Amino acid sequence: MGIGLHLRSGSAQAFACAAVLVLSPVLALGQGAPPSPPPDEPGFFVTVGKWLDRQASGAKDAFRSLGREAGIAAKSTADTAKDAADTLTKQLPASSVVTGHEVCRTAPNGAPDCVAAADAICKTKGFKSGKSVDMTTAETCPPKVYMAGRSTGPECKTETFVSSALCQ
Repeated sequence: MGIGLHLRSGSAQAFACAAVLVLSPVLALGQGAPPSPPPDEPGFFVTVGKWLDRQASGAKDAFRSLGREAGIAAKSTADTAKDAADTLTKQLPASSVVTGHEVCRTAPNGAPDCVAAADAICKTKGFKSGKSVDMTTAETCPPKVYMAGRSTGPECKTETFVSSALCQ
């Protein structure tokens, strides 16, 4: 005799009904379209899309505000620079930088004294006084040194001269 499962006809019917009730939702999902969300609740992608739109709008507003503030700061900086230049121009008397070649005297300590040389350059250009802006130092030798084929010697001396001055 073999091993088998003997069911009574009433219990077989009950088992079949229970199986149909349990499996019917699964079978319905496999045959139809997926369930849609309720109409009052948006889907995941709609929610993410709206969130991204809000973020982009906020960033656009922030950049617009930043641009306005940068423009205000630039204008303020330009106005401050103009005011400083105007103030400086009013405080400085009419002045000009001139060029020339005036030898500086030697001070008692052996250093060049170029105040008188700067004044002399400015006076030749019609100004009252001046201050040296650029000085040049060079070794000068008498012509006989160069005629002897030398470029330096004990006869040569170092000279400092004013080459440009700020005149007033």
